[in-house]
Amino acid sequence: MRRLFIGSFWALMFVCVTLPPAFAQTTDAGYDTLSPSLAHVAKTMNATIRRNLADAAEEMPAEDYAFRPTPQVRTFGQLIGHLTEANFFFCSQAAGKKSPATTNYEQITDKATLVKDLHDSLAYCDAVYAATTDTNFLRPVKVSYGPGSASSNTVRGAVLMFNIAHNNEHYGNIVVYMRLKGLVPPSTARAQQRKK
Repeated sequence: MRRLFIGSFWALMFVCVTLPPAFAQTTDAGYDTLSPSLAHVAKTMNATIRRNLADAAEEMPAEDYAFRPTPQVRTFGQLIGHLTEANFFFCSQAAGKKSPATTNYEQITDKATLVKDLHDSLAYCDAVYAATTDTNFLRPVKVSYGPGSASSNTVRGAVLMFNIAHNNEHYGNIVVYMRLKGLVPPSTARAQQRKK
């Protein structure tokens, strides 16, 4: 069993090392994301997903902000509102501050307002990621989900990486919504442009 595992490990390593960089590159960040610096990895990954989210929010037509593929899921506008609120929440928790969120963003239906609010939340997060270093990446923080709820002990970097994962998860939803409306998602459009 151990021999099989070791053989599989080396076979996987060979494939990863020998693949052409363009084939392996699945995001705008590419190999620049790989670094022994966890702060650098977080900043680079955030820069990629924040660009995808901002571009997608701008590209979806205003009339499609009310679109939902099935009755059980959020509308496109509600997804943007949810991401806005989550960005403010996670980045403020990582910074050890109170969230600057002022409203229930999922209730907003106007595209222009939602796009502006999303940009504001991404800019807020940009400042938190920019202030993140390898020294403070592992700084202890408490994540509090609101009055009356228990808080969790974690570290700044874990909250920021969770935010990136959450943004990527919902970008996957956004991609489906855009495809169903006949639009090319921003990440795909950039990949196609690189091939030309």
